[in-house]
Amino acid sequence: MSASTYDRHCSEIVEQTDLLRSLVRAADHLRTPVPTCPGWNVGQLLRHLGGAHRWAEEVVRTGAEVPPPDGHFRDLSPYADEDPAVLDGWLGEGAALLAETLRTAGPGAEAWVPLAQLGPAAAFFARRMADETVIHRADAFLAEGAPFTLGQETAADCFEEWLELGSQPQLLDHRPELRELLGPGRTLRFRATGTAPGPDSDRLVDLTGESITWRRVPRGEQAAVTISGSLTDLLLVVYRRLPARHPGIEIAGDADLLDFWLERVSFG
Repeated sequence: MSASTYDRHCSEIVEQTDLLRSLVRAADHLRTPVPTCPGWNVGQLLRHLGGAHRWAEEVVRTGAEVPPPDGHFRDLSPYADEDPAVLDGWLGEGAALLAETLRTAGPGAEAWVPLAQLGPAAAFFARRMADETVIHRADAFLAEGAPFTLGQETAADCFEEWLELGSQPQLLDHRPELRELLGPGRTLRFRATGTAPGPDSDRLVDLTGESITWRRVPRGEQAAVTISGSLTDLLLVVYRRLPARHPGIEIAGDADLLDFWLERVSFG
């Protein structure tokens, strides 16, 4: 990971959190249910995110060899009725602390990561927490019916991180049901509208081999099913924050394959 990309991820953690904090300052917003995170309201969603920021900060700062306890941002039952003034400052403080720790450590800092090939830890958690913040901002904004927009670079990076995490070979050992996805002719092409065509402008998920893989492909490359839409909408579809059959998204080819795939893949 380049130094500039690492710095962008650190900045994104704070910037995306600040956008989220605009919802925190009204108590009524905090009680809004979040349909994409069943059982949570907006206040609980933000407690989860802020807890994850602090957890990742501890991993990097201490060079942890095993993951610290994470119950504080998994069990959200104590946070059903948050105080906006308290939550606002707490959320911003945690994001700033994480970004500062990451910058101090540098992208090569080592610590625990879920899989060895995802390291170094600082680079992994900078990207992971930036993208986690993006997706949970989407959860909150969609719950409130607020417009959710995202820059092309951020949307592309978040989309590709999802593809990378979802194509780790070890997933097939931990989740053997994913092997049901593999078969001849099973390819899914994601075509981002509103971007200039180029030699690698589309992303293709390939299920034809012995594992799940993905690659960038030219815009004209064929696939069993092609899903077209803005990068942001494609991102929200693979994260299952938007249904595939949503205004602005077009599906050409084997729509059943898309449904079969979306039913079995999940992350975040």
